[in-house]
Amino acid sequence: MKNKSLVSIDDLSTDEMVSILDLAEKFEKEPSQRLLEDSVIATLFFEPSTRTRLSFESAISRLGGKIIGFTDASSSSVTKGESLNDTIRTVNNYCDLIVMRHPVEGSARLASEIADVPVVNAGDGANQHPTQTMLDLYSIRKTQKSLDNLNIFLVGDLKYGRTVHSLLMAMSRWNTTFNFISPDELKMPVEYKLYLDSLGLKYYEHSDFTDIIKEADVIYMTRVQKERFSDPIEYEKVKNVYVLRNHMLRDTKENLKVLHPLPRVNEIHRDVDVNTKSYYFQQALNGVYTRQAILTRLLDLK
Repeated sequence: MKNKSLVSIDDLSTDEMVSILDLAEKFEKEPSQRLLEDSVIATLFFEPSTRTRLSFESAISRLGGKIIGFTDASSSSVTKGESLNDTIRTVNNYCDLIVMRHPVEGSARLASEIADVPVVNAGDGANQHPTQTMLDLYSIRKTQKSLDNLNIFLVGDLKYGRTVHSLLMAMSRWNTTFNFISPDELKMPVEYKLYLDSLGLKYYEHSDFTDIIKEADVIYMTRVQKERFSDPIEYEKVKNVYVLRNHMLRDTKENLKVLHPLPRVNEIHRDVDVNTKSYYFQQALNGVYTRQAILTRLLDLK
């Protein structure tokens, strides 16, 4: 995978995905190694981030790498009018790999075409978030012991949610049944449903999931993203449409795990945190091991 960028989950073959997950397991057992001791990683966050940025920085630091970059566009020359092209061409000179988050769809692909070093997409608008997907796959495989024959509930913002778009594309490599739970305003875009149709995979759309929650192996809750709405009134209409409570998990499957890419607002009540079926904080930790695996593979160090 040397000098290969990771912009979309489709940039990885199924074998490469499984290989990264296997390597992440090894990093979980031994996260502190000096594999990036001679490497400089640029983290360019044009958009706010907590978990993604910090887990990348933790992954790099635990592997002995050096980090350069910025945490939001206001601290870069973008505020002076510099183009993305010029930013990438400049930063490319200073590092061995670029991790980038940007609010515009397609920006990561553009950056990968400009740069001579690998580019890792840490989220581009409502498009994709492939490293989040890999940590989601790691979390699912670790808790379910398999990625095959699972019933996954995707709940909340399915229109703008880049994490659910990427997860759908990844889990479509296996025999997955999808349940899409969203208000009409935030339904899964039609192109993803057509893609599942072309593969012969089952999916169902619902406006509520309280009556069918017992069928779920994984519930993937998402935040309704205020920043994706141009009309505040439309956001207010849907922001609290789904709230998962502890009592709702009472008669669910023993193997059920509740995932969330975080941050959460109101969509998972804090009374769920004490339930052994909640997994979102462990999921966030898994991001360190998965990103260690991705970085070392892209730099051909493992």
